Amino acid sequence: MLDRILAVAVTLATVGPLLVPDPKPWWIIALGLLASAPVWWRTRAPMTVGIVVGVAMSVLVTWEKPFLPFGPLLAVYTIAELSPTWKRLAAIPVVVAAVGASLALPRESGETYRVVGTAFVAAYALGTSVRASRSRAAELAERARRREQEHRAAAAEERTRIARDMHDIVTHSVGLMVVQAEAGPVVVRSDPDKADAVFGTIADTGRSALAELRGLLTALRSPGQSDRQPQLANLPELLERSGLDVVSATGGTPRPVPESVEAAVYRIVQEALTNVRKHAGTRAVRVTLTWGDTLAAEIADDGRGTAPTGGGHGLTGMRERAAACGGTLSAGPGQGGGFVVRADFPLE
Repeated sequence: MLDRILAVAVTLATVGPLLVPDPKPWWIIALGLLASAPVWWRTRAPMTVGIVVGVAMSVLVTWEKPFLPFGPLLAVYTIAELSPTWKRLAAIPVVVAAVGASLALPRESGETYRVVGTAFVAAYALGTSVRASRSRAAELAERARRREQEHRAAAAEERTRIARDMHDIVTHSVGLMVVQAEAGPVVVRSDPDKADAVFGTIADTGRSALAELRGLLTALRSPGQSDRQPQLANLPELLERSGLDVVSATGGTPRPVPESVEAAVYRIVQEALTNVRKHAGTRAVRVTLTWGDTLAAEIADDGRGTAPTGGGHGLTGMRERAAACGGTLSAGPGQGGGFVVRADFPLE
């Protein structure tokens, strides 16, 4: 709409003085129209429109001198605003030559040179400024779009991580509580003294699970606040209350690693122990941490040697945890029987 209003205004400002108070000859009026009306199409073909109105105005000023060459001024503004860089640069000498000829042939005064020259410089500068502002706005919009995509990706990654943590906490802790609770009545009848320890394990496991779940819920309520992640220092406690006969070993020299790697190792061990308890048909497990160029965590049992069944997400979650830290995970039957889960994390 604004483009149409400008085109009409430029045409009236150029042709109007040719009609009143005394109409000029038809060919002068036609030149006035040709020097103004084409700006209606200026955004479609800026260079073509600029040439047409420029030539028409150069011819018109031989007989009639408008207040300002409104059509060429608007065309120069449009070229500076919309044309590619090479066209904008190529237009500068052409405009200078055309304007100079239009002023020199009618022998205009120095004041006219100053006014007209200033008008064309201002039109070109204004078009360049608008172009730069639009480019800046587009750049800011693109940055905002990328930030939004990054925020969405980060939120999706955080939701996936929390889902994995929830899965590990529930399957491990609740599964252990179920096993202990099922064994409770038997222990009460056969060994009342040991029953207290069984029920104490159930209570400790429940409290630990509640604490971890509370941390996850806090992270969900407050996206900017991260829940506390488990560390390698928590592994002995995990192995002790796993309900399995775990033998642990460490090779190499331990050294500091990122919190994300510590949490990934802990959760992978936790999930692997849960799978042993549910699927392996054995209680004997060996957990080995090996420090070298990589940190390797290996969980091996002497059970059935088959992958977990039931359509769960345990192995998938473990692989995702390892990949998120730049590591790899393999899982399959061991050479001497049983099932082995091994995760390797590169150490920088």
